[in-house]
Amino acid sequence: MREVLLLCWRDTGHPQGGGSERYLEQVGAHLAARGVKVTLRTARYRGAARREWVDGIDISRAGGRFTVYPRALVAMVCGRFGFGPLRGVRPDAVIDTQNGMPFFARVATRAPSVVLVHHGHREQWPVAGRLVGRVGWWIESWLSPRAHRRNQYLTVSLPSAEELAALGVRRDRIAVVRNGAEPIPRPAPTGSARTRTAHPSIVVLSRLVPHKQIEDALAATAALRPHLPEVRLDVVGDGWWSENLEACARHLGIADAVTFHGHVDECRKHELLSRAWVHVLPSRKEGWGLAVIEAAQHGVPTVGYRSSRGLTDSVVDGVTGMLVDDADQLSEAVGELLTRTETRTVLGEKARARAREFSWEQTANGVLDVLTAAVRGECVSGLVGGRPSIRGNAQASEEPGDTTNMQNGWPAGSA
Repeated sequence: MREVLLLCWRDTGHPQGGGSERYLEQVGAHLAARGVKVTLRTARYRGAARREWVDGIDISRAGGRFTVYPRALVAMVCGRFGFGPLRGVRPDAVIDTQNGMPFFARVATRAPSVVLVHHGHREQWPVAGRLVGRVGWWIESWLSPRAHRRNQYLTVSLPSAEELAALGVRRDRIAVVRNGAEPIPRPAPTGSARTRTAHPSIVVLSRLVPHKQIEDALAATAALRPHLPEVRLDVVGDGWWSENLEACARHLGIADAVTFHGHVDECRKHELLSRAWVHVLPSRKEGWGLAVIEAAQHGVPTVGYRSSRGLTDSVVDGVTGMLVDDADQLSEAVGELLTRTETRTVLGEKARARAREFSWEQTANGVLDVLTAAVRGECVSGLVGGRPSIRGNAQASEEPGDTTNMQNGWPAGSA
């Protein structure tokens, strides 16, 4: 693999950048470290340079929320003729990130396209408005699967792969490469009995946008407060919905029990995670849930919604955390973990053990395998770059060479 072009509507520096952007850039940085030329085309935002080098990635920015797509296509076409911001870019493969909307890179390049999808956006499109939401969902659910029917798909969890298959994407074209995790920064503490707060402590690590449903974590804190008057909630992250959440905390009468930390650096993020007793991720939809693994690195179990789909892969229910079906059950599960030290500790330590199985190097290896196959004109399916997973007291091997639990590249029973 000589050169790769990455397409994404945002980068991690964008005010609304999140886990999906982090996945792509971590993969790009690891590929660049191996000598692959990596270019990222993305949107521009206030204060961002049009061109920037970050971790070996050449970042080219132009366009906004919607115009980033056509401008990227134009830049790709112009680049083929030797002018424009992507002149000199001759990728062996393109990763076309579909955050609801793909770039349709295949119309502008001869290089094979790999469509990266973290999760479906059916539940999120209504936030964009009735017309945009309906058009967006039509593109995601009908047009894109047909336009990319001959392309390789890449996603981050088995539930997301099932979503793609339900939209008509052929299973033999869907590869799953799970998220990685960075080591805890050296200056930051690692979660232990010594670092935990003296009072019951809940943490939420998330972008503050409507579909993350942080209101449910606030409601759970309010419901638990009569029984656990010292309970506190730390909300780590920022987003355009933050003022609404602060108003919600005031309305629930728990403003004094909630701290909105906003965006923090890596060391501070891990410090806050190391203090927590329980991590809550009440998102309506997740592709994987990177925050689950980051909390797990500190021995902190996660409580989240089964209906989010992706958490059914990143959280082993009853082993590394708890999955529930509604807001009432969320409050009950969090209350149970806050009051039952032994249960919380056992789940937290199993979560910590599982977190050790994930690394960005491993993720990059898997993505490189997928890209290399695409360049050869081949397709990859099933779990790529897998590691053993904790399932109760047993460990089921999911190594690429072990097909014990696989059927045609898919885990047995996943159909």
